[in-house]
Amino acid sequence: MPLKPDIDPPTPQAQRVGFALVGIGKLTAEELIPAARISEEAYIAALVTSEEDKGEAFARAFNLTERDVYSYEEFDRLAERDDVEAVYIVLPNSLHREYAVRAAQMGKHVLCEKPLSVNVEDAQAIVDACQEAGVKLMTAYRCQYTPEHWAAREAVQGGALGKVKLLDSIHVQVEDDPEAWRLKRDLAGGGPVPDVGIYCLNTLRFVLGQEPQWVFAAQHQPGGDPRFREVEESVSFMLGFPGGVIANALTSYGAYKTTTLRVLGEDGGLLMDPAFPYEGLKVQISDKAGKREPSFPDYNQFGLEFDHFARCIRQDQTPWTPGEEGVQDHVIMAAIYESARTGRVVELPKVDGQDAFRGTQPDVPKQEE
Repeated sequence: MPLKPDIDPPTPQAQRVGFALVGIGKLTAEELIPAARISEEAYIAALVTSEEDKGEAFARAFNLTERDVYSYEEFDRLAERDDVEAVYIVLPNSLHREYAVRAAQMGKHVLCEKPLSVNVEDAQAIVDACQEAGVKLMTAYRCQYTPEHWAAREAVQGGALGKVKLLDSIHVQVEDDPEAWRLKRDLAGGGPVPDVGIYCLNTLRFVLGQEPQWVFAAQHQPGGDPRFREVEESVSFMLGFPGGVIANALTSYGAYKTTTLRVLGEDGGLLMDPAFPYEGLKVQISDKAGKREPSFPDYNQFGLEFDHFARCIRQDQTPWTPGEEGVQDHVIMAAIYESARTGRVVELPKVDGQDAFRGTQPDVPKQEE
């Protein structure tokens, strides 16, 4: 697993926010640590891992000491570290509640990977714990911080496409390992829906800025395949938004990797393909002015997340994707599974207004001329 030690950190500054990364898996190793090291607002102050040797190797590669590496049993000792102001939880979904609550009780701000937890109850418990402790909570929805997704949102909400009628989104991939934690219901909370399907769900809500009123879904769980003993392989779900807007989504652990977002309005449409990878996003907008593909300066998706959360901590602002945003996705995912189980349309709680669960708008790279 590459450590990317050739990335030099920015000069340390007192105003930057120190993070403890909780969990050193592939995402942490290949994306989060390099992103934090080039961040203008954040830096890595500590690591929490079950693998001491691995943690110490990362410490040496990224200018930390062995004293900056903690086991999970030592997690609460982070309370002694004034330089650790926030934690980034990168653990299996079922562990998010425990470590988020413990972090909040230590007075640490919490950045938590999506989904926020495994169900509505646990996600709400995280929100409540952070509110009670007076710390900030952000759900790591990286696609709400990229300029390409913001360009799509602005085309939809700014009227370039005319009245929006239909949306569709696909996020599918093949999961080969039957022992992967994502295929264990107790650890993941479900199959592809809370892992890759949540990108479709969350991005559809984001580009519209509205909340769905109902959901209808179907799922397939094949027999005889050891990968899908506990969770579904594929799910199709439909969301009904205010004004008659209909959105369809497909997600699966059994199909060729595809990530797309399409929006169709009366006067135009847009396509993001690919829509959800860590880099290489593309958005193509077609309207009365013609067809265009906006371009943006180079950026790091995870760096944008780190910087936004750090600014919110320093400026005492609510993150754009707070815990409530994560809870709302759990509410909708629960309805998706209920609909798939019953074969019926499930009505969702009514939510009025634009961006009802979001906070302070982030800074995103501007379009290149």
